[in-house]
Amino acid sequence: MSETNNLMETLGITFTHLSSGKVEAVMPVTKSVCQPFGILHGGATIALAESVAGQGSLFLCTQDEKPAGTQVSCNHLSAVKEGDTVHATGTILHLGKTTHLWNIDITTSGGRLVSSVRVLNTILK
Repeated sequence: MSETNNLMETLGITFTHLSSGKVEAVMPVTKSVCQPFGILHGGATIALAESVAGQGSLFLCTQDEKPAGTQVSCNHLSAVKEGDTVHATGTILHLGKTTHLWNIDITTSGGRLVSSVRVLNTILK
């Protein structure tokens, strides 16, 4: 989590909680993550979710393992305007030897559900 010059830094993602099976992060909804209409871009939302799942799986991996995202399924349920902050909460649904399945709910600062995302990570040796 301390590396720099990566997508998470570019998008302004900050991790606020990391434990076995649960990850939380926030991302400001700035012009750089919005569509031309001033609402949060779905791709930035998915990048946030995959970052949360990746950090969660990395926390659960041994030193000789690395997670790689292999499947993302996302439902965008409501729009977020520039100037807000979105909050992502990831919880593990399946902790296998070769795969981890995560559910990530993304909400506005007021708690409204924005997107519901499932991320499957393959664990590489």
